[in-house]
Amino acid sequence: MTHDLEARIIELMPEFSKGQKKIAQFILEHGEKAAYMTALALGNSVGVSESTVVRFAERLGFEGYPEFQRALQELMKSKLTSVQRVELSASRINEKEVLKSVLLSDMDKIKQTLEQIDENVFNQVVDEIVNAKRIYIIGIRSSAALADFLGFYLNMILDNVKVITTSGISDIFEQVFRITSDDLIIGISFPRYSKRTLKVLQYAKKQGAKIVSLTDSKISPLCKYSDYVLICRSDMVSFADSLVAPLSVINALIVATGLRKKEEVAKTLEKLEEIWDEFQVYEKENR
Repeated sequence: MTHDLEARIIELMPEFSKGQKKIAQFILEHGEKAAYMTALALGNSVGVSESTVVRFAERLGFEGYPEFQRALQELMKSKLTSVQRVELSASRINEKEVLKSVLLSDMDKIKQTLEQIDENVFNQVVDEIVNAKRIYIIGIRSSAALADFLGFYLNMILDNVKVITTSGISDIFEQVFRITSDDLIIGISFPRYSKRTLKVLQYAKKQGAKIVSLTDSKISPLCKYSDYVLICRSDMVSFADSLVAPLSVINALIVATGLRKKEEVAKTLEKLEEIWDEFQVYEKENR
């Protein structure tokens, strides 16, 4: 429904009432604003009643306005430019309460992720990580930090992990061209979705590799190529993406994998502690 939302509105335009046509026109022209309006606020903006807005959502096939609003938000997140994100955040966040607003929003995204994530899929992903011949991880732009974090800790547990660096599109394929059906690739991307990540997953799919995606919704373009999808709720806080919930899911993957390989992890960390001490990697406290 979300993929076809704009097309559906255009298709039904001739059948809408006069008031519903006003709503439809406003959404088509100012979808980024409408997505975060209440039914009452949207109605006031176009000069119709709240009940007309609710009936409009139902006419499109949704159970009610909240379901329609979520679909519109998912659609808009992938289309907003950075400038539009800044403009939108100004209307959603009180400048005097930025800290409170952002932290509460992050808490809400973690709660939503916990409620929506499929624990069976999560456990299957851990199985794939443990059993893969090689593990590739790709995340670009803001998702690169997530990919690096996952790769850093998986490398402490396993010896077959490669984080794909992203200096150029040709360089990316040179790093994954040996991928096979025995391997696993983990793709991480959130709106605005990276085309380079999608191209790599498309290539890996053709080679028969298992594909895991960490992304924000079931309509994410990453889902098309994925064997497993872990939905991690994200949000756009101004021009910066809120990736607290994805980081929590990644942390859970690291912990779960470590528990499956706890004997190997203990030996690895013991060896690393010796190296860290010998080469004075960490500052020691004088007590």
